[in-house]
Amino acid sequence: MKKLFYIHVLLIITLIASGQSDPMAISILDKFSSTASKAPSVSMKFILITDDQVEKRKDTISGSVILSGDNYKLDLQDNIIWYNGETSWSYLPAEKEVTITRPDKKSDSFDTRPSSVFTMYKKGYKCRLVEERKDSYIVDLYPDEIQNELIRVRLTIRKPSLDLISFEYKRRDGITVTFLVKEYNLRQSAERGMFTFYPEKYKGVEIIDMR
Repeated sequence: MKKLFYIHVLLIITLIASGQSDPMAISILDKFSSTASKAPSVSMKFILITDDQVEKRKDTISGSVILSGDNYKLDLQDNIIWYNGETSWSYLPAEKEVTITRPDKKSDSFDTRPSSVFTMYKKGYKCRLVEERKDSYIVDLYPDEIQNELIRVRLTIRKPSLDLISFEYKRRDGITVTFLVKEYNLRQSAERGMFTFYPEKYKGVEIIDMR
């Protein structure tokens, strides 16, 4: 057992030194991505933890999201965001205002394209299978670009269902953001118009159009 462990560690060190991705990690992520992309949608209830090491502050919020391709609806405690593939609406219930923007489709950041969690490993990252547990895989992604704001992205994926358990990214500014999935559903069908904001449903809302 110890011999196999040392062989595995040696393999990881060799891959890191050669700048290559771990084939086992790629295989797991390929299956994870394929399972999500074949579903009618991906819906999740989650807890989002932002840990600021510089300011010594930790913030926790809960929310839910439903994704269908790059389209999504994100519900947070004080903000609702719709994106239909072209236009984004960010609604603040307390202020009764919605801001309309047209995000850059080329952006692969999780903030602007949540579905990137399933595909970001395919371009610009080296992947490592850090640990295989009885019930999950832990896979780390390291950006090819040295100047990338991210130091590391970590995915924890459930076995054998390939559900997302958690998604964590460490930034160079000392902030670690952790996305803990409480419920994961691949069976829900997105309703017509789910990813579009309709002002008639929100009487008296102020519209700020930034397109």
